[in-house]
Amino acid sequence: MSYRGRFAPSPTGPLHAGSLVAALASWLDARAHGGAWLVRIEDVDTPRCIPGADQLILQQLAACGLESDEPVVWQSARGAGYQAALDRLIAQGDVFPCACSRQDIERALLANGTPRERHQAAVYPGTCRPENGGLRGRAPRAWRFRVPDGAPVRWHDRRLGPQSQDVAATVGDFILRRADGLWAYQLAVVVDDAAQGITHVVRGEDLADNTPRQILLQRALGLPTPQYLHTPLVRGDNGEKLSKQNGAQALDLSDPLVALNAAARALGLSPRTGTVASALKDWSRAWAGSAP
Repeated sequence: MSYRGRFAPSPTGPLHAGSLVAALASWLDARAHGGAWLVRIEDVDTPRCIPGADQLILQQLAACGLESDEPVVWQSARGAGYQAALDRLIAQGDVFPCACSRQDIERALLANGTPRERHQAAVYPGTCRPENGGLRGRAPRAWRFRVPDGAPVRWHDRRLGPQSQDVAATVGDFILRRADGLWAYQLAVVVDDAAQGITHVVRGEDLADNTPRQILLQRALGLPTPQYLHTPLVRGDNGEKLSKQNGAQALDLSDPLVALNAAARALGLSPRTGTVASALKDWSRAWAGSAP
């Protein structure tokens, strides 16, 4: 199968140094494999999206010589595909409606003697599973994927090596459609990767723990699992990963090659002089010779 990769930013603000690392790595990997590189705007979380940020991101990518080989896709226009996937999962019995609020989950965990660890998401305790009594007359708020019990999900990351996660123990049944009616990232990304024929996913290491949930959804929907490569994180002076939530500064693209050289160094590539086009060509050759 021909290589098809993608870069999928959320329009919650402009690109920063960390997001350029992921964009450059995914572009280089596609070019090194003679494949296609696509851009998808992941704007399903509309309350967090900033008007105009999508166009700004596309302009930033273009200034760095990174342009999609096919028309850009916006997730906000893809609701019918997500609904079809959810309907299939409902018919298969792989999801269930949930009436729990966050406070309900916290109380249930305390009652079970398993309070949430600090800085960690609460593991859903299965309160609304049909075998546990279901909604018990309460109104449904969300749809959750029923995580199978048993063996951990195992996969191979091209940079990090063998990976494993017991999703039932560390995450629990996870949300596919939120209480506010918005689609959850996990379902949207799986449906869109399959619809676009994505064969290779290259993204930041902070997203690695999403992979087993996505693999479970791929299996339930009968979809192929791409190969994964998670890139090193770029951290600020305080040691925290750069992110829009942490106030990461927008890329300074007054000289795009300066920003690209910084991203290249984070990927273990040597800085280049000259033009953006010549630098990208050199890095593509270097990536082809050393990428996992």
